[in-house]
Amino acid sequence: VQLVESGGGSVQPGGSLRLSCAASGSSYATLCMGWFRQAPGKEREGVASISTGGGLTYYFDSVKGRFTISQDDAKNTVYLQMNNLKPEDTAIYYCAAGAWTCELTVSAYPYWGQGTQVTVS
Repeated sequence: VQLVESGGGSVQPGGSLRLSCAASGSSYATLCMGWFRQAPGKEREGVASISTGGGLTYYFDSVKGRFTISQDDAKNTVYLQMNNLKPEDTAIYYCAAGAWTCELTVSAYPYWGQGTQVTVS
């Protein structure tokens, strides 16, 4: 399974970005896909996840109401729309796949993208 992220960049506080994650390879591995982030000196944390079959979504508390995870089944792509960005959202954002229960836990996902930098300042 290969995951390729895109869409990171630098924005001012209050701005928006949309991240994309294109998945290729075994379809079973995309049952749950998620977005995680890691800020300098901090552990990687879950941001949002989606069950690609049923569309159920889950969010980390600090992003609820600001971030939206969605999917395009035809393109095998998952998106993360990030609005009202704050400086504390600055991190490398990673796409992950392969979890069976869509929990926002790093160890649940065996497949990871290379990451894309998001800077809010």
